[in-house]
Amino acid sequence: MLDNLEAGLGRDGAAAPEGLAVYNSGQISIELDPPRGKPGGLPMTVSLAEAEDHRTAANRLLNRCYSRRGYGSHHQLPRHESCASFSAAVEGQVIGTLTLTADSPAGLSLDQTFAEELDLFRSSPGTHLCELTKFAFDASGSSLPYLASLFHVIFLFGTQRYNCTDLFIEVNPRHVRFYEAMLRFRRVGELKTNPSVNAPAQLMWLKVSEVRRLIDEHAGGNGTASRSLYPYFFSEREAQVVAERLAGFGRQPVVGPSALVASPALVGY
Repeated sequence: MLDNLEAGLGRDGAAAPEGLAVYNSGQISIELDPPRGKPGGLPMTVSLAEAEDHRTAANRLLNRCYSRRGYGSHHQLPRHESCASFSAAVEGQVIGTLTLTADSPAGLSLDQTFAEELDLFRSSPGTHLCELTKFAFDASGSSLPYLASLFHVIFLFGTQRYNCTDLFIEVNPRHVRFYEAMLRFRRVGELKTNPSVNAPAQLMWLKVSEVRRLIDEHAGGNGTASRSLYPYFFSEREAQVVAERLAGFGRQPVVGPSALVASPALVGY
C-alpha cells in the first residue's frame, strides 16, 4: 500500500543507519541537483530498478519499511512488461521506491482487493487504468520535495510509456487525508481488508488529465506555503528536459541534465 514514509536518512549526509538500503552501480540514472537557494542540499538520483543491485536495494528498503508497519518482510518488486519500478537515492543510499503498473489482461495488483470497483472504471469506453504500488520512503525532516521529484519522473515516464487515463492507489485509512491534500486523490468505495498485509485499505483514484492540470497550474513554485506536492514538481523547462531523456531510452535508466532541481527541504507527515 502507499503509506510508508519513515525516518532514517540524516540531513547532513552522514552514514546510513544500519539496515538502510544502499547501492553502488554503474547504471546510468536521472540525477537531480540540489535545490534553488538551499545551501548544503543533497542531490537525488532516480533510476529504473531493473539491475539486480537496484532491485535488491529497493526490496530491502520496501521490506524494512513494511515490516515496521506490521505488513511482513517478504515483499518483492514485480517484474513484467506492464510495470516499471523506480528507486530514489541520495549519496548512494536508497531512500525511496515506487512501482507504476498499467492495466493488462493479467489485471492489476489492486484487483486482489478492489476488482469490483476497478471493473466499473474499465467498463467506460476509452479508459485505461494504471496503479502505483510498492511504495516505501525513508527520509528525515520534510520529504515533500523528494517525493514530488519521484512522482513527477514517474508521471512523465507513464505518460510516454502507457498512456493511461485513470490512476489508482490503495492506502491505509490513516493516510487518506495526506493523498487527498497532497495529490488530490479521491476515495472510491468503502474500506476493505487487503489480504496480503491483513490491514484495512482504501481505494483512491485520480484522473491523469487532472494531474496534468495541477502540474501546469502549480509546478515550479517553492511550495513553502502549500499543503500540496504540486508546487515542488519540476518547472515546465525542467520537465521538458526530463521528458526528452525519458523518450530516448528503452528499458534502461537515463541520464538527466545537471540543471534539474529536487529540493530536500523536508517536512514529515
